[in-house]
Amino acid sequence: MRTLLVLSVAAGLHASVIGVSKPVEPLTAERINKVLPAAQRGAWLAYLKHSADLQAEDKASIEAERKGLATIPPLPTQSFSARTIPLHREAAFYSSEEARHIGDVILSFQTPSGGWSKNLEMGAQPRLRGQSFATANAAPTQSNAYDFDHPADEHWHYIATLDNDATNTELHYLAELSAALPGPAGDKYRTSAKHGIEYLLTAQYPNGGWPQVYPLEGGYHNAITINDGAQIETTEVLEAAARGARATSEPDAVDPEMAAAMQRMGRKLPEEHTTTEDWSFVPAPLRARAKAAVAKSLDVILKTQVHLASAPGQPKTLTIWGQQYDPLTLEPCSARNYEMASLSSGESAGVMEYLMALDHPSPQVVRAVTAAATWFEAHKIMGYIFTGGRNTPGGRHLEAKEGAGPIWSRYYALDTQKPIFGDRDKSIHDDVMDISLERRNGYAWYGNGPAKALAEYATWKKTH
Repeated sequence: MRTLLVLSVAAGLHASVIGVSKPVEPLTAERINKVLPAAQRGAWLAYLKHSADLQAEDKASIEAERKGLATIPPLPTQSFSARTIPLHREAAFYSSEEARHIGDVILSFQTPSGGWSKNLEMGAQPRLRGQSFATANAAPTQSNAYDFDHPADEHWHYIATLDNDATNTELHYLAELSAALPGPAGDKYRTSAKHGIEYLLTAQYPNGGWPQVYPLEGGYHNAITINDGAQIETTEVLEAAARGARATSEPDAVDPEMAAAMQRMGRKLPEEHTTTEDWSFVPAPLRARAKAAVAKSLDVILKTQVHLASAPGQPKTLTIWGQQYDPLTLEPCSARNYEMASLSSGESAGVMEYLMALDHPSPQVVRAVTAAATWFEAHKIMGYIFTGGRNTPGGRHLEAKEGAGPIWSRYYALDTQKPIFGDRDKSIHDDVMDISLERRNGYAWYGNGPAKALAEYATWKKTH
């Protein structure tokens, strides 16, 4: 079925604009009182107020630092996100002066609320007095009020955030410093890490999800965010905190697109090693809270797996997950202009891998994993590659190639479960060749991420 769809696209048959992406509903006191049952409103209203109070405190701390300054320092140096923080190096590295310097820079950029922004260069100089906690964090193309990603306050954007692995990466690094520096030299890093864990616990919504940005910034940044691994990575950090022990971690596989981008920037990828993180500094009360947060996260992950009918009149069945969700209704919602409410294959593969890694999975977890695997098998595309690029005539496109696949579209419609593609003007299309060349070249519309999850599933299902 999926191959036939691709053949029609490749043949150049007519494709149409099938919809327009809509902005997310705001998270306000008025909407909480309208949408939620009375018994649930108190926790959400308290969450909303606490978020506003923390943001006010973060802003007040900067203003206090700037009093008496002749000039405000320039924005921090922008880098390729928190991924450039050196994780998984040899154990001896984390006791070096270089490693401790990076740790000190990380500490300097921690917000009073406990998190970090993204795209910071943590190997440069520490944050200066009065300097912003973040870079401009501007979109690669100029934005305006028409864009879903246009900041409500251009001077306060992504502060702090779970986007691009921010905050969670810093916490992993601090745990590696803790292992290398068990004495007084490591105490300041452990104190910072405990503050960061508190931040994650405070940022968690009452239903178990996490927003992309906290304190809340507004717009789609308030959505429960599966994208970029935010929900899963945060859950895994809190799992480590809940265990409160030394843990040996294997190096992560280097993302090819991230590696290519770093090479274009002239940055060398560090060698990777098996390293040890030490979370034994987490006190028992904080461990208990982290354990409860992990349980709530699993609950919302299972609740947000989307139920859809395969055809009109057919019963609804479990499919996969969306990229982000309305925090109150748990319905998939949009993010940037070209990221529409939909099923999302790459993010769902990450969720599936997380669920398969759980010890003693419940029947609900087994059901969720099995349903996701079934969906991926039914929607894989064989015999095609998504190839080309900015310097290729005609740009990126699907191309027939014998023996290729499987690949999956990044997004699938919530009604037809067929591939869909978004553009900067918020239009939604059923043909990737219909969107602008800029968006076609600048986004990963097809990928093979679910293949790894399916390979793991082939082994996992034998014992579950």
